[in-house]
Amino acid sequence: MKHIILAACLVLPLSASAQDESEIDEGFSLMEEGAKLLFRGIFAEMEPAIDDFSELAEELQPALDMLASEMGPAFLDLIQTLDSVRYYERPEILPNGDIIIRRSPDAPLYSPRTDDGDSIDL
Repeated sequence: MKHIILAACLVLPLSASAQDESEIDEGFSLMEEGAKLLFRGIFAEMEPAIDDFSELAEELQPALDMLASEMGPAFLDLIQTLDSVRYYERPEILPNGDIIIRRSPDAPLYSPRTDDGDSIDL
């Protein structure tokens, strides 16, 4: 809205100071009304997409619950193992389905976290 007001101020002719303030206020109120109509139109166009998205979310809810219950602990272990995501390259999926997450060559040396003397088997 600030941009619209700024643009209107720049477009006003120099003689605008001589105009009645009611005319200027009327111009701004017309611009405000136009902006409201524009946003109402945009929201009206978006409403079917929002409804479709909410239906999709309801359909996916059981699958997301299952994913969280089954993959949640493994994902948490992975996050705790990685020192920082920015030190790793994009995951690569091999033809046999294996997923490789390579460490970036410019990343600092990796020092694994060990809790209570747990050893890491490689």
